[in-house]
Amino acid sequence: MAEWSRVARRIRVPLGFVFAVLYFWLARPTWRFLALGSVLIVPGLLIRALASGHVRKNEALATSGPYAYTRNPLYLGSLLIGIGFAVAARSWWVGALLVVMFFAIYVPVIRGEEKFLREKFPEFEEYAQRVPRMLPRLTRAPSGEDGGGFSSELYLKHREWNALLGSVLLAGALILKMKFFS
Repeated sequence: MAEWSRVARRIRVPLGFVFAVLYFWLARPTWRFLALGSVLIVPGLLIRALASGHVRKNEALATSGPYAYTRNPLYLGSLLIGIGFAVAARSWWVGALLVVMFFAIYVPVIRGEEKFLREKFPEFEEYAQRVPRMLPRLTRAPSGEDGGGFSSELYLKHREWNALLGSVLLAGALILKMKFFS
């Protein structure tokens, strides 16, 4: 399992590009389904943006902002974005592939990252007891430390604007497909 986690970490981005080509080919978007998908895409982008402005990779355990509700807000945001674009595609194949990719790629990656966090930050175990892995709490987890507020510098450092840019480009591609290939 540890070996697959390393492989999954390495192939997730290239596999994402392959999935994007397949996605575009299988997509049968309509304005209505693009709007419905946006109901999930926009919150997913916001969650990712907020999370990236709270995480200080390898320096401190992130427990503030979205990290007070879920241990993996970046992956939760990505999942919402993915489901939103699956809805926009109006294709069951896209939805099925998304679910398979999430469980095959991201679940092992999350487990590997949690193993690293347990080794690097002794307080992770207590944090993991208070905050769920993926589905968020409805209320903020109690914490003895603030962890600081959102940092636009961290948002820019982590290049999280790429998620927004990619989503806008993909939505634009779906609009072009509706206009010229329907």
